[in-house]
Parts: sequence; C-alpha cells; structure tokens
Amino acid sequence: MKIARRIGAAMALVAMGAAPAAAESWFSGDWYIKVGGAVLNAPKFEGASGRVFSFQPMISIGKAGPSARFSSRNDNISWAFVDNGTFRAGAAGKLIWGRDDDTHRAVRGLSEVRFGGEAGVFAEIYPTDFMRLRGEVRHGIRSHDGVVVDLAADAFMDVTDTIQISGGPRASWASAGYYDAYYGVDADEALASGLGRYDPGSGMKSWGVGGAVTWKTTDQLTTSVFAEYQRLTGPAADSSLVRQRGSRNQLLIGASASYRFDFSLR
Repeated sequence: MKIARRIGAAMALVAMGAAPAAAESWFSGDWYIKVGGAVLNAPKFEGASGRVFSFQPMISIGKAGPSARFSSRNDNISWAFVDNGTFRAGAAGKLIWGRDDDTHRAVRGLSEVRFGGEAGVFAEIYPTDFMRLRGEVRHGIRSHDGVVVDLAADAFMDVTDTIQISGGPRASWASAGYYDAYYGVDADEALASGLGRYDPGSGMKSWGVGGAVTWKTTDQLTTSVFAEYQRLTGPAADSSLVRQRGSRNQLLIGASASYRFDFSLR
C-alpha cells in the first residue's frame, strides 16, 4: 500500500506541475488521442517456450506539441499531463490478461493470475532529434501486488517522408510481489504441479532489444511491423517454471495500426 500511495502522490505532483493556477486553462488547447492495436505472435505467457497469436490495445492521449513525436508499441496506455515537445510525463496504465491452467498446460497446479492491470506514471525525453528515452513505473491491480519498472531507449531515422525505422535497448525490473504471482511456486503448488518450490525476491526481470519499421499511411493513420527480444534474468530466470517448462529467451513479432484524432478544448 505504501508503494501505491507513492505512485499516486507522484501522479499528483506531475499533474500539479503541469497545471497552471486555473484548471480550465490547462485543459484548453489542442489535444490528440491515438487509438489502435497490435497483432502479436509471442510466448503463450511470460517465460513460456510455446507461442500464440494475441491482440494488444494501444491508446495514448496528450496535448499537441510543437513537433512530431516518436511512439513505440512498447508504450502502454498513457495520458500526458506535461507535454512540451521534448519532454512528456503523466499517467500510464496496462491491461493484464489472466493466466490459468485451463489455457496453459505448463502452469497446471499453479495459482491463477487474474485479469487486471497496472497503473502508474511515465516520463520520456528527447535528448536529441533522433532519440527518445522513456521510463514507466506501474503498480499491479488485481493481477499482482508488485511494482514493475520498464526502461527503453529508441533511436529513429526517417528513410522517406512517410517511412521511419527505429530500435534500441530495453530493460525491466520488478518487485517480489510481481514475481510471486508469475514465477513463485509455494509448497502446495510444487506438490500439485511437479515444479520445484521457489520463493522469489525483487530484481531485474529482463534485458533486451527491439526494432520497428513504421509507415505513416495517412496524416492520421500509422502502421508498423516490429520485433522484440527479451532475455529473462534474475528472479524470472531462476524460477522453476522457466527452468523446467519454459525459456529464458522471449521473442515477440507483430504488426500494429493506430489512428490519431485531433480536437480542441476551449
């Protein structure tokens, strides 16, 4: 609960720093909302060796800035409270699909991970005209009671007026509450599943790299193809679920499309 209160306080501070004295003046101006989704071919669940097709929604809301921004499939649902073209910060959220032994035989005997989400904050900065650094800190809701920190750096280059290539490193850290839900195996679960007992702590979750080719099909519609590779490490890699029935190597490929709606508030 202390971590959740800290995240809530951070979100409030970001909003307070972004808002002028009158709330009405902060809402006024030009805004955008990007809505879309991605079709993925990825591991059946985090740490799995088998693969499956799935869908991921993509939503982003913010004030229109003075220059075009870079966006990535890795960006979770976000709402920018601060947005000046070179720096953005605000609220971030992520939907989490459930995991149970009805759909995943490899986790038979383990406790169900319920459908839920994560809520927190994000910040991103453009140190140069061709690079973006982004970080997200999120706390689990219903699915787990841990904290997840995602970091990414992307360099991007326009090949033509409508085609852009991008890529860079990724890193992720998680607390014990997250690992307990996804990778922990208590005594009863070990007996029911046949997996070795495992009580994880906090630590780095993964290192990796990703890249994409993005096509600005129209002024509002953007499509892309992408690939992401993660190498599980720390408490995730040491889990008996990964060692006995999964894989440390996590490869994701897919395609996405998003549509931008522009509007003004006065």
